[in-house]
Amino acid sequence: MTIPAKDALLTVDEMARADQLTIAGGTPGINLMEAAGRGAARCIQRRYAPGGVSVLCGPGMNGGDGFVVARVLREAGWPVRVGLLGSRDKLTGDAAIASAAWSGPVAPISDRLLDGAAVVVDALFGAGLNRDLSGDALMMVQAMRARSGGGRLKIVAIDVPSGVEGDTGRIRGDAAPADMTVTFFRAKPGHLLLPGRALVGDLRVLDIGIADSVLDEIAPNQGRNGPASWARGLGSPGMDDHKYRRGHAVIAAGGVMTGAARLAAMAARRIGAGLLTIAPPASAGPLFRAASSGFLVDDCDTREHFENVIADPRRNAVLVGPGNGLEARTRACAEAALRAGKAVVLDADALTLFAGEAEVLARREAGALVITPHDGEFARLFPDLGNLGKLERTRAAASRINGVVVLKGADTVIAAPDGMALINSNAPPWLATGGTGDVLAGTVLGLLAQGMPAFEVAQAAVWLNGEAARHIGEGLIAEDIPEHLAAAAIKARRAAAFK
Repeated sequence: MTIPAKDALLTVDEMARADQLTIAGGTPGINLMEAAGRGAARCIQRRYAPGGVSVLCGPGMNGGDGFVVARVLREAGWPVRVGLLGSRDKLTGDAAIASAAWSGPVAPISDRLLDGAAVVVDALFGAGLNRDLSGDALMMVQAMRARSGGGRLKIVAIDVPSGVEGDTGRIRGDAAPADMTVTFFRAKPGHLLLPGRALVGDLRVLDIGIADSVLDEIAPNQGRNGPASWARGLGSPGMDDHKYRRGHAVIAAGGVMTGAARLAAMAARRIGAGLLTIAPPASAGPLFRAASSGFLVDDCDTREHFENVIADPRRNAVLVGPGNGLEARTRACAEAALRAGKAVVLDADALTLFAGEAEVLARREAGALVITPHDGEFARLFPDLGNLGKLERTRAAASRINGVVVLKGADTVIAAPDGMALINSNAPPWLATGGTGDVLAGTVLGLLAQGMPAFEVAQAAVWLNGEAARHIGEGLIAEDIPEHLAAAAIKARRAAAFK
């Protein structure tokens, strides 16, 4: 899979490479800095009424951008003050050139620079920060944070809010929430990953003269999840389709928390699975038979019973986990599914029962595997990956199980075994309610049953659930989402120009 150019995210090193390739192609670095500063200044002019602006410049390239912003705003008649972290004579390269073009005074960094300012431009540190803020920089960020919010001081961050790590979204010491963040050419993972994402505000990605063709050489393997990556496979039923051609999904259900399996079943059916069988313990069979006339029920008290249910070659995708309980039967069903050569989705209790044994998942028969853990389940399954950033630990997990990992959250990451990873950004806060994970697992199941590749399935399911939730609005409950999946799929196909 190749990430569409518009959806690509660049790491700090990859963005530096994009700059280098552009400069090597004949564009002076100062031209890129001028374009960045002028673009940021235009964003400020369009968003805010003219007023007092304080531009806080750091000792590197980010500070150089800040000097350009200050000069352009002053030329437009805005009252501008500039503060510098460090001394002007220590600036080098393009930052020194930009500083020399600013003819106004430069004050040492101090919270007094915030007095009387309506807008502060945070150009202290960019995405490449790899240490915790300290000293005057930390003091300045804390002062900005104390004065921001509630319609008071507006902060415009250049590249990222100072203190946010560009590759991971981690906070290095502290960071102040921006009203707007202006970055260049492509966004970075830290713009979409929590906790940094919560501080970015309105993200603007500006064209500064770097050609998209540099992406061919950089070949980024992370991006923003969007329909262009997978909508081609999200087909509508054809005139000659029938229920068997659209796949037969199976859900191993528990006997107590039956609602989870029913939510997953509804999602799988609404997203297009042709047939669906629920396999509960015999004691719960009557509950499922009474719940809906639209799916089949096949009682399974033993592993052998479940193996017989999924032995039918037409039953091509299996989900184990939602509402199953931490029982031997749950693990037995999961192991049977993994050895049957089917497309398999594991969620919830089915993951917890493999805690610390992720390698077992890799030793399955040929067949796609998608797992959908939240942070707690992930930590139990992969206890040694906790120190990595979310993007990297999801990638490492996908490689370890040779399957697709969906690490859920407001910043869900979807990773494939080859290291390709997408960050989802369309999920609204009201999606965080009980049962929505079961709906997601069912959506994955339904798409797998229809034959989509597992990585595309995971991306599509996450985006579709987010889009459905956005359409529903606040007050959403999990039962609402399946009803809106088809409309979300239509929107995805239209957005990607696949009618």
